[in-house]
Amino acid sequence: MDAIVVDSVSQRFAGRDGAAGTLALDDVSLRIERGEFVALLGPSGCGKSTLLNIIGGLLEATSGSVTVGEQRVQGPLPAEMAFVFQESTLLPWYTVLENFRVSYEFTGRSAGWRERATAALRAVGMDQFAGHYPAQLSIGMKQRINLARGVSLQTGIVLMDEPFAALDEQTRLVLGEDLSVLLSRTKKTIVFVTHSLSEAVFLADRIVVMTARPGKVKDVIAIDEPHPRSPEFMLTSRFTERRNRLYELLRDEIRTTVDAMRQARDTPR
Repeated sequence: MDAIVVDSVSQRFAGRDGAAGTLALDDVSLRIERGEFVALLGPSGCGKSTLLNIIGGLLEATSGSVTVGEQRVQGPLPAEMAFVFQESTLLPWYTVLENFRVSYEFTGRSAGWRERATAALRAVGMDQFAGHYPAQLSIGMKQRINLARGVSLQTGIVLMDEPFAALDEQTRLVLGEDLSVLLSRTKKTIVFVTHSLSEAVFLADRIVVMTARPGKVKDVIAIDEPHPRSPEFMLTSRFTERRNRLYELLRDEIRTTVDAMRQARDTPR
């Protein structure tokens, strides 16, 4: 059964002084099944985050629609979808545990919050830091907590916008393992924006490859590998073949993006 249906979504951002503006997304359609991990992959500026924000109700599409279950998305649905962003969203004046409580209260599902929060922190090895404030934690620790919080919220869907982008490669790999384990336990639907080919192959059930702006769906690559996934998967020929296929699909799109950036830089203002 579909958890998310994106139907002919386009997004145009208005220009200045009546100019035509920028077409960020062009007629994107996508169906995401319940319990599926879908990665959005494409060159910078192709509209991956824009599409994620439209799915999450943070941005209204210029045309087209998004449906979650049987409900059309017309704004944020905190009881249905949780966000994990690139930057930490922990409130600095609350402890880690208190941040979990606030998030649960926001979604209207605070019953048994302490036990759920403790279990989520334990799953990512952060339960001993429950009483710490965000300023006392490293970037990697905060993002591990954000990950645990987002997955532990009682929503069927989690939207992730490059949650590991600010981390070093080693930490990204470890958090990727944590996320794969959490996914196998919770069976949540996850939409994950990334620039990393390896990250997409390691985590996703399907990878939606997008074109250079305006973003369209160029291809969808299936990764037939059960969760949780171990680091050994990265050493297999299956992993290498899929990563290489992604690069083939993206190479021309990246060149198009780079050429457009050069043209914009060299055009007199």
